[in-house]
Amino acid sequence: MVVEGIDVIAMGSSLPAHLAPAHHEQSLDGKTTKYGPSTDKIWLRLRSNLSLAIGSNGLEIYDGETTPPGDNPPKPQIIPFYNILWAELDKNDLIIDFALPLNENVVPSTLKFSIGPDSHSVANWISVLLDCSYREAQQKKRAKVLVNPYSGSGNARRWYSKYILPLFRAARCSIDSVETRYSGEGVAIFETLDIDAFDMAVVCSGDGLAHEVFNGLGNRPDAKKALSEMAVAHIPCGSGNGLSHNLNATGNASMATLAVIKGIRKPLDLISVTQGDTRVLSFLSQTAGMGAESDLATENLRWMGEARFKLGFLTRILAKKVYPCEIAVKIAIDDKGSIMDHYAKEKLKNSLKDKQCQIFPEVGSTGEDQDSGGLPPLKYGTIHDKIPEDWTVIPCENLGILYCGNLAYMAADAKFFPPALPNDGLMDLVLIDGNISRRASLKMFDALRDEKFFEMPVVKYYKISAYRWIPHNQESGYISVDGERIPFSPYQAEVHKGLGTVIMKNHKIAGAGPS
Repeated sequence: MVVEGIDVIAMGSSLPAHLAPAHHEQSLDGKTTKYGPSTDKIWLRLRSNLSLAIGSNGLEIYDGETTPPGDNPPKPQIIPFYNILWAELDKNDLIIDFALPLNENVVPSTLKFSIGPDSHSVANWISVLLDCSYREAQQKKRAKVLVNPYSGSGNARRWYSKYILPLFRAARCSIDSVETRYSGEGVAIFETLDIDAFDMAVVCSGDGLAHEVFNGLGNRPDAKKALSEMAVAHIPCGSGNGLSHNLNATGNASMATLAVIKGIRKPLDLISVTQGDTRVLSFLSQTAGMGAESDLATENLRWMGEARFKLGFLTRILAKKVYPCEIAVKIAIDDKGSIMDHYAKEKLKNSLKDKQCQIFPEVGSTGEDQDSGGLPPLKYGTIHDKIPEDWTVIPCENLGILYCGNLAYMAADAKFFPPALPNDGLMDLVLIDGNISRRASLKMFDALRDEKFFEMPVVKYYKISAYRWIPHNQESGYISVDGERIPFSPYQAEVHKGLGTVIMKNHKIAGAGPS
């Protein structure tokens, strides 16, 4: 056996503890010896004391040179399927690329094995290994990558060259990358991009660039087709990385890259936010009042990363600032018990769909009316239309926070919307009074970290399909859509079920870990 490469694990050394413990079963030359629980394995014998096996959880490496003599069963080294990036034959060598845990990151590493002349059986074994490692996820994805070198604390360019691009290359993804130079460039790129040349748009930035990508796709004459076929993936390199925490379950750029490589296409609800004749798409959130100020009024503190949002909230909580307005809402569910019942039913439905995806290959988004036309028509009109009779008008003269979310996490430790679902055709609306006591406000802030926010009596929570916001006695202020500022004037929002498509972490692959 030959082992080559800079970041290679040599046989005879141990894999890190991150790479899982072994099942004790060995089969060589068609003979089987079992130790403990029996599991089916597919074997590839390379020489008398070296064999590879495709086990239940990953690639198992049995090296007789590292096994002490005696009656103890051999303990293989295991690389979880989730970490396997690629495998192929190169003449008489078997090449296996995988993601090696290194401190808090993962980096690409390579194993190279010399093999005999029977390349056909090895090719079949490789095919099974890749099937187990990707399951229903697409292999060798084609990606249009946008890197914002100015986002967050300015690490995007360094992380892209050090972690992101090497992992994509090891997984044999096709990459076409560009560094963005100005605000709004993402919109311009995706308004005219040949979407048939790519499977996904990968955003290496904060949430703002993802907002641009969705809106670039939404501005096209074939918006429905573009939003369905071009899946959006997020690798966190900004100060606001809410999308990655929801899709990839991480704020780490290298771990998110692995999640994207192994990720699967999923439909995502998108929200139309209108101000008169202006229409923008929102994928994450809209907020007015304290939430918007905490984000947009702290732009000068981007160097602090996500900590700037906490500072902004704390400052305004202590000031007990209020933002008078009127809110009209198309309410679907208005009590927390029923909201959690809805969440449980939708989760079960999605779980059954996931099981079907293991039988049938993944397809595009299941969004509404996917034809080649533009955005779907507005069901409820705009701010200029009369409020529909079946809407509820809520006077909010002492409003502290209006926060409407499409996904659970707004940041790493800010799970504002625990029952939010990516594709249930509803938005989650939170209203909080601005004149509650400072003690209650601080408890609410702590509850976000402890995931008890939803349960607090001061948090009014609704499942809705549309709403309208009209400020009172405020000449200026902040409105945030996906972390981007829009003009301070009345707006209306409505949800479109499954209009967008994203790449989401595939927890069905062994080694992917819990949600």
